[in-house]
Amino acid sequence: MPKEVIELLAVREGPEVLVEIDRQRRQIVISPAEPELNGVDEEFARQVSEFIEMYRPALDALAKGG
Repeated sequence: MPKEVIELLAVREGPEVLVEIDRQRRQIVISPAEPELNGVDEEFARQVSEFIEMYRPALDALAKGG
């Protein structure tokens, strides 16, 4: 991979990555793999991820003190 891509993805030699194929766009998507959370229910983790995605603007504003 080009150095710029590696820096943008914040990956380095060693960490696991998730490789997905977007058939509609004819793209390969590479992203850092999310660590497995021991003792956390997979369904609960999915719901939390969806919540964060849905409310990200509000959560970002709260994090900035606004």
